[in-house]
Amino acid sequence: MQYEDIMNKLKSLANPEAVKGMARFGISPKNTYGVSIPNLRKMAKEIRINHDLAERLWDSKIHEARILASLIGDPKMVTEEQMEEWAKDFDSWDVCDQCCGNLFDKTKFAYKKAVEWSSREEEFVKRAGFVLMATLAVHDKKAQDEDFLMFFPLMIREARDNRNFVKKAVNWALRQIGKRNLSLNKKAIKTAKEIRTIESKAARWIASDAIGELESESVQNRLRK
Repeated sequence: MQYEDIMNKLKSLANPEAVKGMARFGISPKNTYGVSIPNLRKMAKEIRINHDLAERLWDSKIHEARILASLIGDPKMVTEEQMEEWAKDFDSWDVCDQCCGNLFDKTKFAYKKAVEWSSREEEFVKRAGFVLMATLAVHDKKAQDEDFLMFFPLMIREARDNRNFVKKAVNWALRQIGKRNLSLNKKAIKTAKEIRTIESKAARWIASDAIGELESESVQNRLRK
């Protein structure tokens, strides 16, 4: 499938009603067609990995083309420079999350960027740092506990950030790491309790929501098994 064919296919799948719905969830209707994720995944399977095509699709600035780019990009060919360029373009939580979970967390720079981006000021770049922590916790089966321990102080540091898409990502990272195994669960709960003492509405929400899940019977039973 060529670039022009893909763009035509995306236009043919456009759903104006879906765009309105996305806007209610904080996704800008600008350059957005309203194509569903299942449709994008189906297209990605047909196209397969094609890094040059992924870069062209990203440059189109079309919302769904960028998500598709994250699905067909080759993590082995992703450079640090490309990660920085794409991260600067993040303008919605879903492009940010899809890009991190489909592509960036499979690159050799994933842990480094998680740390670096967590201290950035731009809302979606900072979010990307914590989304990487969350998706690495799920996808990187070979990682050691030590790989995740360095993330806890960063969560404590950024827990005061009251911006919706940042605090939700900090919470997500805390919960996902805390669900990897019993040892990390204890450390995540301890971190959440430390965050709870911070004088900040965002910090209290991050902590209480995370503790509720991490101490839950279902999570504890699964980890013990």
